[in-house]
Parts: sequence; structure tokens; C-alpha cells
Amino acid sequence: MKVLLVSDVRILGYLGDVVEVADGYARNFLFPQGLAKAATDNNVKSIAKAKALRAEERNLERKQLEKAVAAVNGAEAVIAAAANEVGHLFGSVFKHDIAKNLREQGFEVADDVVMLHHHIKEVGTYSVKLEFADDLTASVSVVVVPEGLDAETFKAQQKEAAKEAAKLAAELKAQEQKAAPEQAAEAKPEGEAKPEGEAKAEGKAKPEGKAKSKGKGKPAEKKEE
Repeated sequence: MKVLLVSDVRILGYLGDVVEVADGYARNFLFPQGLAKAATDNNVKSIAKAKALRAEERNLERKQLEKAVAAVNGAEAVIAAAANEVGHLFGSVFKHDIAKNLREQGFEVADDVVMLHHHIKEVGTYSVKLEFADDLTASVSVVVVPEGLDAETFKAQQKEAAKEAAKLAAELKAQEQKAAPEQAAEAKPEGEAKPEGEAKAEGKAKPEGKAKSKGKGKPAEKKEE
């Protein structure tokens, strides 16, 4: 059925739009929530002025969002949390923790724009998406550090640990490559076939002439008539 939106509804449309929706969705959700009305001519006319005003408001809001996105994109949020010696947090870092940290830095970020699908449970550096609108997004770096450690020291430790891990991986790979020929030799099957030349020599057939002469019979005698 067709309904008239009396408020902006994400995905469906803006105030004053006439949209097609399922009957049950309109009767069970849109109408009871005061988000839509029946799309009659009188209702459409009565909301025309409000529709124009809301369009102007949306334009201003859009410009503010664009400024907020440009400002916060690439920002860094450093959050200190209690953690054990291997970096596991005793609690978790939630989206509101990230939004609060960014607001304290002067950025306009609401909790619901932080796209954090899983709570952060370990120290480390994370890339987090901020979605202000379907087509307006920003990316920020969230650095979760153990309590009592500043971000720069933590980053330096992480960088050094990554270098050591890469060095160890390279050494292990070199050792594996060096040991590969020896392991291949040790794994050589005991009943390995002999070289092709030897196999042919052992199974070589006797010369054709000798084979024929050995089984050659005496000439048949001519019977007298």
C-alpha cells in the first residue's frame, strides 16, 4: 500500500515522500509509531509546507556531516584499559568508549556512527569505520594500550615485536629449505626401481636368430610313393 511519510525514515525516504510498503508493515509499525499516514490528497497537501522546511534542514545537516567526516577522518583514539601480561583485557572496549574519546578531542561523533561489530578484548591497534550516512563514512585508528603505558611507547613495543617475529619466521624458513634435500634423501624408498638402463639389460631378450635355432627341428623326410 502507499503511505505518506511524516518523518524521515532511513531506507524508506524523507518527510513528505509517498512510498509503497507492505500492508502489515504500515499498520503494525509505521502508523502506530507516527511515522506515516494514509497517502490521501488532503494529507499530502497538509504536509507540503513541512516537507519544504525539512528539505532545507536536511541540506544544512548534510553540510555539517560532511564537515564532521572531513575533520575526524584519519584521527586516532587512544584508550587505556586494564590488561594481563599477554595483552588480554579484563573488560572490553565498546563503541561508546571510542565515540567518547573522539568527542573529548573535539570531534562530533555520536555513539551510533561507530561501526564496531565486535567488542575489543585485546590491546593493539584497530581500524574502525564511522558511518555518518550511507554515503558518508570515515576511518579512525583506535589504539588500546595497557593502563600505565603511553601510546608512543606501546607502538614502539609493537613495532619491535613485529620485527622480531618477522626475523624468526625468516630464520625458520631458511632452516626448512636447508633441511628439505636431506629429508628427501632419507625418505627415499628401499625398493626403488633400478635405473632404466639396468632394467632393460637384465630383461633383455635373446637375439632372434639364437631363439629360432634352439627350437629348430630337422627337415621333414620326403615320403616315397
